[in-house]
Amino acid sequence: MNITINEELRSYIDPLTANEYAALERSILAEGCRDALVLWGEVLIDGHNRYAICQKHGIEFRTVQNANFSTIDDVLLWLIDNHLARRSVSDFQRGVLALRKKDLVAARTRAQQDSALPVVAAELPAPAPIGTREEIAKIAGISSNTISQIEKIQKTAAPELVEAVRAGTISINAAAAVASLPSAEQVAAVAGGKKELQQAAKLVREKKSSARPARTDDPLEAPSAAPAKESEVVNEAANEVALLSARIDELTAENTALKQQIATLNAALEDANRSAASA
Repeated sequence: MNITINEELRSYIDPLTANEYAALERSILAEGCRDALVLWGEVLIDGHNRYAICQKHGIEFRTVQNANFSTIDDVLLWLIDNHLARRSVSDFQRGVLALRKKDLVAARTRAQQDSALPVVAAELPAPAPIGTREEIAKIAGISSNTISQIEKIQKTAAPELVEAVRAGTISINAAAAVASLPSAEQVAAVAGGKKELQQAAKLVREKKSSARPARTDDPLEAPSAAPAKESEVVNEAANEVALLSARIDELTAENTALKQQIATLNAALEDANRSAASA
């Protein structure tokens, strides 16, 4: 069987982390390759990691054909929808995939409008144009505010910060705040780890909050600058909630660890008492 690897397709979806790849490898070694690889002719379009693991260990695998594609864009749109249907995909990945779908659909629509030649329709139904951030959010299954933050991360975040979001080291809204810093400061925050990233995000929010004009009930004393828009206030509130939620998670983890330590000490004390009683 001839299987061809198309590098554009292989790298189109974010690669698995080292831990995810190791878990997949353990699963295939224990249970075999349960899911069939998907081919378009001889081109592998889904299952690159499974294929690599099976080749490495000489494990058998099945293949299925999907002949409904006319162009590479058809394949890319199918890949996006296929991955968005998986529950294991993170919110950041969902947002990135939905934004890619919007760009693909827009490019296809422009090409069809600009071309004087008849367009050969694909077997798959053509997706409807994606016009608003709300439509993108609906495709991704996340909020429009999160989509806005992901767009900011894509435009201004250093590669190291993007990788930190992908790995779950920092939340999307915290990363969007850190992405407003100079690239060197972003890289330094990532190098400092999770707490350093959270602190950097907090400082950015505090700086933004202090720069906002103070509010007053007396219109004669009100500053000349326009008050913050309602959407900005909502975003700030959401950021604060996320920061508090992250802190709660940290405290919960610390509390759990302390309980485990106490349980271990109690068990050791009971063992010592029993030993002393039997002596």
